[in-house]
Amino acid sequence: MSDDSTQPSNPFTSRGFIAAAIVIGVILLAGVIVLVTSLTAPHDPVAKPTSSPSGPVASGDDKSVCGLPGFEKESSLSGAPDTKWELVGTVAAPTDPKGAGPGRVDDGVRSCYAHTAEGALYAAVGYIAVASDARNVPRLYELLADGPVRDQLQATPSPGEASSDRLQVAGFKINAYSASEATVDVAWQITSSGSQLVSFPTVLRWEHGDWKVVIDKNGPPFAPSPLESLGGYTPWAGV
Repeated sequence: MSDDSTQPSNPFTSRGFIAAAIVIGVILLAGVIVLVTSLTAPHDPVAKPTSSPSGPVASGDDKSVCGLPGFEKESSLSGAPDTKWELVGTVAAPTDPKGAGPGRVDDGVRSCYAHTAEGALYAAVGYIAVASDARNVPRLYELLADGPVRDQLQATPSPGEASSDRLQVAGFKINAYSASEATVDVAWQITSSGSQLVSFPTVLRWEHGDWKVVIDKNGPPFAPSPLESLGGYTPWAGV
């Protein structure tokens, strides 16, 4: 292995936190090369849980495909959701089957999230949790937004590969939100690499009554990047 200790500029150039291997039709969790040598900044205190206030009523395509309540045109998520967590693959994922979601779990694949910012957050974490189990990789296309990538993955499913890397949710922030699209930046703690932190903003689109992850032919719209602390994020974790 080459010596990468002298170049801290972009540790994800050769091995991405999320590798969208579009050509071979596989979306996998990949290893993370961590070059940050010291993370001594204390975490922000955990924000108090908040509940989303009632708002506009969903109708037509805005309704959840499995009937989950809630509909937001603007994010009302101002703190860490009060949620239960369960292990999905190797990741602790939030679960609220009658609220934010997932409203459906089919052989390990979790789907149907509320049409709210909280639902989008749960969907972003849920996608990574589902992908952490190699057995789910052939069905990951079900969680993707419509487009050529989804079509190709559905037409040419490939088996998954197990990864030795382990990660858990550490915090989040909602970078952008509308009723049609959301960008959820999840801070992940790489527990297999010295508990380092990494940011991975996930773009989700509301389609067919659910939040779907946006992946194009070049991979996710935003690249992951290392974090020195949870400054600017709402701390939130299941472990």
